[in-house]
Amino acid sequence: MGEERRDGPLAGLTVIEMAGLGPVPLAGLMLAELGARVVRVERKAKARSFLHVPPEFDLDRHGRDIVKVDLKDPRGTALVLDLIAGADVVIEGFRPGVMERLGLGPDVCMKRNAKLVFARQTGFGQDGPLADRAGHDITYLAYSGALHAIGEKDGKPIPPLNLVADFGGGTMFLLTGLLAALVERGISGKGQVVDAAMIDGVAMLTAPFHSFLATGFWKDRRGSNLLDTGAPFYDTYETADGRHVAVGCLEPQFFAEFARLLPLDTAFVSRQYDLSSWGGMRAAIAARFREKTRDEWAAIFEPTEACVAPVLSLAEATRHPHNVARNVFAAKGKMTRPRPAPRFSRTPGEVAAMGDGNAADSLASLGVAADRIDELMRAEVIG
Repeated sequence: MGEERRDGPLAGLTVIEMAGLGPVPLAGLMLAELGARVVRVERKAKARSFLHVPPEFDLDRHGRDIVKVDLKDPRGTALVLDLIAGADVVIEGFRPGVMERLGLGPDVCMKRNAKLVFARQTGFGQDGPLADRAGHDITYLAYSGALHAIGEKDGKPIPPLNLVADFGGGTMFLLTGLLAALVERGISGKGQVVDAAMIDGVAMLTAPFHSFLATGFWKDRRGSNLLDTGAPFYDTYETADGRHVAVGCLEPQFFAEFARLLPLDTAFVSRQYDLSSWGGMRAAIAARFREKTRDEWAAIFEPTEACVAPVLSLAEATRHPHNVARNVFAAKGKMTRPRPAPRFSRTPGEVAAMGDGNAADSLASLGVAADRIDELMRAEVIG
């Protein structure tokens, strides 16, 4: 990437990303696409992942300067510390204590750079009895209570991909924390450590449901509530071709439109929130949807406010007319993928491309002397 000009609302910001899996790389991609310069520090000769992704498809590395460093060599640690000294933000997703053992903990880094925002992503947080425990998205969903609430009434809990803990409770709260710390730094002139735990983030996402639970509006069991497939007008239904539609007509006026178009017996309209009618209502809706294909139903409902949508596959979503008109997805290189979000009126983000991987050029543009780069390369401290 080198000295490539960057636009976007975060242009001028320099981020050091300590390479890892899941939430932190997505944060690095989003920061890069919003204009930040992201330098990804990878451990030299370390296997990146249990899932091998060819470089042209590897979004964990797109939009970054990639520097491979031997962090077991003190010269490698010193190099990374120098990069951090000139950066605005560090993002890392190791277990508690790993950065400290590498000689790159926040105390050391912030002695060199008092304005540094040191953003730490973990599953369980920097402290607590589970802090050192291994886990994945499904683990944090389970401990937060969110997983128990997701799934059908008589079925098992179902993880919604790894969207909720890894990327919702993880990436999004990591970004929220570091951006908030940058705003505060603009007032105080001081950096700070951001402790972003996925279990904390998922718990925050469930805040409305704790409110519902406290008021008695929500039952603490799956498939028994308004938003968890308990209500027949907030669920998915199979169509004649074995595909599905999603129904979400919560408000009476939307449900009335839905009932008119399906059509559904008008007796159900006045009894939308009568729980005793839900069993018959669900059976009637399911029977009607099996009479036409998914796309036939889409043609009927999309021009209306009945809140019915075809359940699209990932590939189909890239071709839907609304997404095409709004340029939600972009073709970049050999791949079609989402454009940066959210959107900005003056300083739009840009879809990241695969970097050239020239560590020497990247380090030089970051102010590292040429003779030092040559020495580190000869010693195979960087590669």
